[in-house]
Amino acid sequence: MIERRFEQIIFASRWLLAPFYLGLVVSLGALLVKFTQETLHMIPHVLEMSEKDVLLGVLTLIDLSFAGNLLLMVIFAGYENFVSKIDVANHEDRPDWMGKVDFGGLKLKLIASIVAISGIHLLKAFMNLAQTSRDELMWLVIIHMTFVISGVLLACMDRLEGHHGHAASPAEKAGSKSAASHH
Repeated sequence: MIERRFEQIIFASRWLLAPFYLGLVVSLGALLVKFTQETLHMIPHVLEMSEKDVLLGVLTLIDLSFAGNLLLMVIFAGYENFVSKIDVANHEDRPDWMGKVDFGGLKLKLIASIVAISGIHLLKAFMNLAQTSRDELMWLVIIHMTFVISGVLLACMDRLEGHHGHAASPAEKAGSKSAASHH
């Protein structure tokens, strides 16, 4: 009886994560404010801006959009994986991936988003070479490559884990033996 109650308390503790996800929703709102501010700052001056400055502004908006997508993914997948299912199954706007992204998939989507955001920062630096120091550019490339390599290694580890974590059924074992005997 004590063990059962203890396990119920541990299981209920997942709700302590709910305020974290609510905080991320507030952060998503902050990104929206920043996105709106950048848009309102750029639009009135677009006719007098150089092509490069417009592209840099658009890259900033894309960067903020990717950050928002990343936050939304973490909010949805994290809440569903660790707290509770979001009950909107019949809603026509429910994203197809919702409820299907496990922790491993979330990690891969996160690193892919981080690589994309890092790539945008690197592209902005390349487009603004006159105002970017060699050291800053070098560090941006190093950081970006670190994210890329980390993503590749994470994907490889996830793939290896998937192969080792899967126990072959008797039919699969028989199929692999017959395939091996044909070679």
